[in-house]
Amino acid sequence: MLKGRIWKFGDDIDTDQIYPGKYLPLTDKQEMARHAMEGVPGAEKFIKEVKPGDIMVVGKNFGCGSSREHAGVAIKGLGVSLVIAESFAGIYYRNSINIGLPLLECKNISSIKEGTIISVYPETGKIIDSDTGKEIYRANPLANLELEIINAGGLLKFLIKNE
Repeated sequence: MLKGRIWKFGDDIDTDQIYPGKYLPLTDKQEMARHAMEGVPGAEKFIKEVKPGDIMVVGKNFGCGSSREHAGVAIKGLGVSLVIAESFAGIYYRNSINIGLPLLECKNISSIKEGTIISVYPETGKIIDSDTGKEIYRANPLANLELEIINAGGLLKFLIKNE
């Protein structure tokens, strides 16, 4: 179970907005994290106030654009525990799972309010309002293999563990 405060973003946020290209030479993950979402208009508060365990709720087509893995690495580096979207770009989805960042797809999630504290069960897709204890959404659950990769800390660690 993952529990955190929601930060909301809109549709069609591409990898260049999530992690601007001018930072591609950086290799230190903490430094990379400082630039996550920097290209998204209005994300200044998020960048300053996001805390480990927080959850991002985004619209449709999150992670579209280039195939840069840096976008997921930067978000994970912030300590974001989960990204929930109406839909993800395919390569972003795969890259994020491969680095151990959990993602869930959930229809109509955009109606949830920023700042809400939720509990999420990636294995079932249940999304619970932590104040009321009631299920408020049901996302598509992660597949068993995706859960194993995430629990191992990413694809490379999963492969080493299962040699």
